[in-house]
Amino acid sequence: METSIKEHEYWMQICIELGKQAMQDGNPPVGSILVKDKQIIGEGREAGKSKSDITCHAEIEAIRDAVRKGNTHFLSEALLYTTHEPCIMCSYVIRHHKIPVVVMGTEVPLIGGCSSEYPILTTDTISIWSAPPQIITGVLKEECDLSTGDFRKNFK
Repeated sequence: METSIKEHEYWMQICIELGKQAMQDGNPPVGSILVKDKQIIGEGREAGKSKSDITCHAEIEAIRDAVRKGNTHFLSEALLYTTHEPCIMCSYVIRHHKIPVVVMGTEVPLIGGCSSEYPILTTDTISIWSAPPQIITGVLKEECDLSTGDFRKNFK
């Protein structure tokens, strides 16, 4: 699954736009897509606040969208793009579906599935899980951070 930096940036820009849509609804500016063979097979935007459902994180929404569209069998071959590091909850869902590559814009050290003290996304100590996904960080990080700053200023 060799993908160029330009391709990663192209897909991340779509996530950033989804994040902006989420923010218009009062949610944190997180957008996520699943890509297989240069095609989007699922997309999601943060909706926990607007749907009053904490499980409506962008990554889970993208996975739900892919499943709804009949793409369940492609998840183990897809790249997941997200503006923000998947949280612990999302990381569990990603591992469950054996998504092999996660590309993120910015880290979330407090609750992130890689950078927090609970690295669900990267641990190899749970014997029933397949190998952890490849993690690619920092793609369009400044743009992702800027959206987060805008959200914090406007939605305290």
